[in-house]
Amino acid sequence: MNIWLITVGEPLPTDDDNSRLYRTGILAKMLNRKGHKVTWWTSNVNHVTKRQRYLDDKTIHLHDNYQIKLIHSVNYRKNVSLSRIFNHYFTARKFSKMVLDELEPDIILCSLPTLSLSMKAVKYGKKRGIPVVLDIRDLWPDIFLNIFPGWAEMGMKFILSPAFKMAYTACKDATAIMGITSAFVEWGQMLGDRQHTDIDRDFPLAYSEKIPSQDLICKAREFWEEKGINNKNGEFIACFFGTMGRQFDLEPVIKVAKTFQSVNKNIKLVLCGSGDNLKYYKDLASDCSNIIFPGWVQAHHIWTLMKLSSVGLAPYYSSNDFMKSYPNKSIEYLSAGLPIVSSLKGLLQELLESNSCGITYENGNAEQLAEILTRLYEEPETLKKMSENALSLYRERFVAEKVYSDMIDHLELICSEYNKGGE
Repeated sequence: MNIWLITVGEPLPTDDDNSRLYRTGILAKMLNRKGHKVTWWTSNVNHVTKRQRYLDDKTIHLHDNYQIKLIHSVNYRKNVSLSRIFNHYFTARKFSKMVLDELEPDIILCSLPTLSLSMKAVKYGKKRGIPVVLDIRDLWPDIFLNIFPGWAEMGMKFILSPAFKMAYTACKDATAIMGITSAFVEWGQMLGDRQHTDIDRDFPLAYSEKIPSQDLICKAREFWEEKGINNKNGEFIACFFGTMGRQFDLEPVIKVAKTFQSVNKNIKLVLCGSGDNLKYYKDLASDCSNIIFPGWVQAHHIWTLMKLSSVGLAPYYSSNDFMKSYPNKSIEYLSAGLPIVSSLKGLLQELLESNSCGITYENGNAEQLAEILTRLYEEPETLKKMSENALSLYRERFVAEKVYSDMIDHLELICSEYNKGGE
């Protein structure tokens, strides 16, 4: 099977020796190992560092039958910006020209977002009789309506009408709809005004627990030791990993840290990541010694910190898109057996409650968050049981090698059935 994967925004295996691959990166690797020919189309802009990887378009040959095609376009400095919209537009425009010189694939798996790339991919496949599967990762453009007050919704829908048209066309004309949850699949079906079929399926975001080398683990332990992070004295460590932007509310977390500092509780909060709001949060916590901002950290730092931690924090705003999903950070915590302390309602709250592996607090409620962390700190047996449940849930439902193996089987089925229908 010759397959094209179209996804921007994910780390590439060439970005760093210790890059942690996400959904498309893991899938590409597994497809290639199974003997399929893989071409991954992506942006030249590194979404984490906001820098161009190369000076022009670039094709990287990783292995036999596995190549990555990077499309050079305008750079952007912020996730929510006009320059990012321009990047998506020009990347898709260039993609539609570059594919004319390529051998046609047997099947295309395209992530939504981006809208423009999804529409171009579906248009290309429809014209050439190639099955195109949309993998819905985020509810674009619906999520942009959440940024504005309710009274502005009609006006924003009008302004965003070109984006809604692209989303409608992509979902309507795709061969199949996939998504990270069944709610995401249903959203794509509704948006594209299409009926459910047997080839429309959800596959959750999954995590591959890659254990770092002993050398990297030692370096990571030294890194955290220098920042005063260890659990030698029975420290209770709550960790967080993420982009500090619009989706997370860290103000209650910082309020809790200040409360704990005033009563000398042996609890530390480690908030890892970068983003538009990092400076604001650091300033807010400037007088707080039990909260640490290490910045963006690598995979071996993440793995080691999770082993040192007692719980993982998921302080999401309860926006419509996140309420319909299991965010990747939550799956990462489960893989380390970390109970999750979350502010996200919806599917994640139901998952944590039904499997007794986490607790949900009300958005913005610092007092409730403090009570939860205090309870887990003072009840080690409760914490231990939750930890066991978290690891059990991960192994049952979110192991990448199992989830994405099933996803590959399904793509093979679609490709086979589509080719039979064309005979």
